Amino acid sequence: MTPIRNFVDRNFRHFNAASLRDAARGYESHLDGGGKMFVTLAGAMSTAELGISLAEMIRQDKVHGICCTGANLEEDVFNLVAHSSYHRIPNYRDLTPEDEAELLASHLNRVTDTCIPEEEAIRKVEGLLLESWKAAEAKGEKLFPHEHLYRILLSGDLDDEFEIDPDDSWLMAAAKAQLPVFVPGWEDSTCGNIFAARRIDGSIQDGSVVRGGIDTMMELANWYTEVSAGSPVGFFQIGGGIAGDFPICVVPMLQQDLERETPVWSYFCQISDAVTSYGGYSGAIPNEKITWGKLAVDTPSFVIESDATIVAPLIFGYVLNQ
Repeated sequence: MTPIRNFVDRNFRHFNAASLRDAARGYESHLDGGGKMFVTLAGAMSTAELGISLAEMIRQDKVHGICCTGANLEEDVFNLVAHSSYHRIPNYRDLTPEDEAELLASHLNRVTDTCIPEEEAIRKVEGLLLESWKAAEAKGEKLFPHEHLYRILLSGDLDDEFEIDPDDSWLMAAAKAQLPVFVPGWEDSTCGNIFAARRIDGSIQDGSVVRGGIDTMMELANWYTEVSAGSPVGFFQIGGGIAGDFPICVVPMLQQDLERETPVWSYFCQISDAVTSYGGYSGAIPNEKITWGKLAVDTPSFVIESDATIVAPLIFGYVLNQ
């Protein structure tokens, strides 16, 4: 029995529901045709515990590259080691400014209905990251943000701190698979802020121990060139922002700026509750991407205007034949 697949096929027949079903079937067809899938994570999907379904997608070779914000990168680890200290605020819409100030005083940083505990999560990971940065500096290594976290997760140093099943951590699954991960704008994250602070106070002298945005785009260009030479590459975008905007531009960059023969993305799906608008990139429909050389006229394209915390696990469950 495959309850999710059966439920979606039976009930999701029209409007956004049909778009979800069609996108899931398109994802599956893309993989069945030998394609690879690139997934982007915006918003707070790690704190929303998308890892429960995304980790299994990685393990079953249904995700082949990820672009995420620095927040999603670190918050999956925070949840892994501090889950029991998280505070859920079901009535978050009713909080007053004074209520928010009380959360701040308690060192609880709110993400919608969930508060991340500063001491139990952030500071616990900070110490190990500082060790990794210093070790890289001593060896003259230059690593991407996710590579530092991969080392920490695979070292076993945090194993005794796990508060959820590590199989529900998408970053643990990615580390074990050595999945390519691209994190543009990493400095716009808690750990990125900490790194900047350690550079300012002199704890880290060499800023290149964490590679930045241009290196990230160059690495993505190499990855896309290599993978697309043997397989069509799809683009599954969760939310908007830099996680989606940054990687989708690699194709026109390769085509127009480097003048290389490069195939466009071969599948496109965006889950977003942004209002459809040609003036707002996150709400732009796929047709606009054709004008930028990112998609082709015949690229299977889907837009699901809904909450990604509801939609993404359903699509992943469908593709996993659950």
